[in-house]
Parts: sequence; C-alpha cells; structure tokens
Amino acid sequence: MSLRIGVLGASRIAESAIIGPAHELGHRLVAVAARDTHRAQAFAERYGVERALPTYADVINDPEVDVIYNPLANSLHAPWNLAAVAAGKPVLTEKPFALNRTEAMSVADAADSAGVPVVEGFHYLFHPVTRRALELAGDGSLGDITHVEVRMAMPEPPDSDPRWSLELGGGALMDLGCYGLHVMRQLGHPSVVGAHAKEHTPGVDAWCDVELAFPSGATGLSANSMVADDRTHSIRIVGTKGDVLVHNFIKPSDDDRVTIRTQAGSAVEHLGTRTSYSYQLEAFAEHVVHGAPLPLNNEDAVENMAYIDAAYRAAGMDPR
Repeated sequence: MSLRIGVLGASRIAESAIIGPAHELGHRLVAVAARDTHRAQAFAERYGVERALPTYADVINDPEVDVIYNPLANSLHAPWNLAAVAAGKPVLTEKPFALNRTEAMSVADAADSAGVPVVEGFHYLFHPVTRRALELAGDGSLGDITHVEVRMAMPEPPDSDPRWSLELGGGALMDLGCYGLHVMRQLGHPSVVGAHAKEHTPGVDAWCDVELAFPSGATGLSANSMVADDRTHSIRIVGTKGDVLVHNFIKPSDDDRVTIRTQAGSAVEHLGTRTSYSYQLEAFAEHVVHGAPLPLNNEDAVENMAYIDAAYRAAGMDPR
C-alpha cells in the first residue's frame, strides 16, 4: 500500500528524511505547508509534492493525507503531533519527541488513548550498521561491555538558525545529544552521573558532554558539539574481548563501515549505503499498514526526554 504523506514545513532535513525515501518506496507526497506560502509552493514544485496548502492544519485535515511527517522546530513537535493525533493521522516526527519529559508524556498519553502511532525519527536504529554493532554488543563477541562512546559534532550554524533559539528548543543536547543518549539506552539503563556544557546564548548549549554509568559498571560518554571544525557521528562500544566502531551511524550512506576488533583479529564490514531514512520509512509504513512491530514506542520517547532533562540539570542548566 502506498502511503499518502503530508509534510509540515519546508525544512532542510525533509529532502533526505522523507522526500527521497518516499520516491524510492513509491509513497505519495500529497501536501506541504510552511510559514511562508511561497516557500511551500517552491518546495512542492521542487520535490514533486502534489499541492501546497496555506497552513499546517490544512495539511493535517486534508482527507487525502494518511500520515504526517513533522520536521518542524523542536518546540513545535508536540503541539502539531497532538493535532495530528486528534485528526487520527499517524505521525513520523523528527527527534526530539518534545521539549521535555512532561510534554512528551502528554503526547504519548494522547497517542495511546487514540490508538494513533507517533514514531520518533531515530532513523539510525533501522540501519544495518547500527544493528550490527548492537548485535556484537549483545551476543558476547565483545565480552563484557566496559565503555560506550557516542560522538556527535557539526560546524557552527549561523546565529539565525533555529538550533540556537531557546524558544524553539535549540541546543546541542537537544539536537545531537538526544541521539547519544538514545544509543546508550539500547545497551541498558544507565544513569546520568555528570554533564558539562558551554552556553552559546543564555540557556542554549553550544556543546554538552554527558557522562553515564551502567548498572554493570560500564561507563558511557555522549559528547555533543555544534561548534566543531568537522562533522562526527560515531559510536564506539568497548568490551573485555574487543570493540566495535560505527564510523557514521547518522549518515551511513556516506560511510557504511563497521570496524570490529576482537581476539580473533580486526575486520571492516561494509553494510550498505542505502539511507537510514529509507529503512525508517519502510518500517513506519509496515507499522501503519500492517501493524508490524517497531524498535521504538511512546514509552521509549518519554524515557529519552527524561534523560535529556536529567543531563541538562547535571550540567547546571534548566530543561527545555
């Protein structure tokens, strides 16, 4: 079955996150709206969206739209996801799920009550490079896990970028750290034991490093910077018998290497440059149409926001 997709906003991420995968998988891009109607029209013409509509509400309420893709600014995730749930439309929402745990709970409760899926877009989890690393961590190949490190870095965006806006829910931990904390949670239930951050503007972190401790005694580090010289998106899992490095878990289409070192030697596996977003949309469609299980649910989304809140507090900052 082909999904009929409505897109909220003409965002940068939409081309890779929904446009390309929808074309690849044969889903229809039915409608888009943006704050600027001219921008929405240009977006529709450029990417083959069937029509541009005046408002986000028009997209959600369009009878020809089956599901909603929400890549709006962080502060607009929860309000418009709630609107989609009220209209009975499943949502694929960009991360983070909400501004904080309390807001995430409100969305989760509404979605659960209505029986409408709201899926947080942690696309990395669907790609074979990540699945392979988690498999090695869980099957004993690396021995007992001793340390997990997720490094996320990017060059500094311009001052006008929404990621620098407190009102829009910006900050390095919100934009990048949500991934690192999510990765940690795939390997157990660690505790946030420390965090350090530097503010770009009051309340908005330019970088934030979060230290975690697992019940097993393993340690974790989620290092996140929006003022780096280069881009880094790596996962390294270390055990008593070896380690595994995912070189680019966010964009394996650019680098699909998984480097494995064990007592048997070293190996580099290439696990495919199909985008993680294509795997994600494929799984989302199977869930919406056939009820296929997902590795994500509302409880997971709420818990991840709780970790983000805890990390901000540990860094001496207020949660969003």
